[in-house]
Amino acid sequence: MKALIAFASMSGNTEDMATILKQTLEGKGIDTEMMEFDDTPVETLSTYDYILIGTYTWGDGDLPYEAEDFYEEVSSLALNDIKTAVFGSGDYSYPKFCEAVHTFHDMLKTTGASVFPETLKMELAPDTDEDVECCQEFATSFLTWASLPEKRVGNHVS
Repeated sequence: MKALIAFASMSGNTEDMATILKQTLEGKGIDTEMMEFDDTPVETLSTYDYILIGTYTWGDGDLPYEAEDFYEEVSSLALNDIKTAVFGSGDYSYPKFCEAVHTFHDMLKTTGASVFPETLKMELAPDTDEDVECCQEFATSFLTWASLPEKRVGNHVS
């Protein structure tokens, strides 16, 4: 199995989260690549079994500028049956905490991807043992969910 962790990180907080997720996935035997949005060729996304997208939130709930092109390009893809998840860091002093995480989560649903219903949102950096454990548990829960057979209801997958 092959995973991609694509992310945007201004202060390093989301990158720190991505690193913990990568280490956890690799510890479970998943071949994992990690790259920033600007370095991610979106035409290769369909070659991955798992895609995890990490972003911080800018201003009043906006996507960061370095995520905008990536977001637009991914939104036009057909990521049918690829297992995806979204994570990010934020700051509770802003009115829309980690809103960009929700924006990516909703967009991935429109691509036909299988989207992990949980998201990982963290206040600033994963500095404590509890924060690190939270990231590790997210990665483990994602893999458990991704390995479950999908239920087909009529012509729809749920």
